Amino acid sequence: MKVAVTHENGQIFGHFGRTETFKVYEIENGQIVSSQVVGTDGQGHGALAIILNDMQIDALICGGIGGGAQAALAQLGIKLYGGCQGSCDDAVQALIEGKLDYNPNVQCNHHHHEHGGEGHTCGSHGCGSGHCH
Repeated sequence: MKVAVTHENGQIFGHFGRTETFKVYEIENGQIVSSQVVGTDGQGHGALAIILNDMQIDALICGGIGGGAQAALAQLGIKLYGGCQGSCDDAVQALIEGKLDYNPNVQCNHHHHEHGGEGHTCGSHGCGSGHCH
């Protein structure tokens, strides 16, 4: 199994569409057998799902992620674990152990709305720490 994590300085990067690197892990028999940091070559948002697909990624761990990117990942069969924070290595180990704390309903939908609109509070839109980077 191959798992990618949005990456910045060893930590889970908070915004899928703006990540500059992924840390990619190869997992066999419940063990991490290799990992490497892979650049995105400045690609963003929709192109990132294609990059992950080209690397044959099975699952993605990230912070915030928008609905369009979620749909693209789902269409490619890449399992999403969003709303995560902390160390990339720790998150992958937790995934292996079945203990990863993630938000199955993560949504980073702030791209095209007015803050302060009816029913919206910035701290509850599911981008990990309440804001995207």
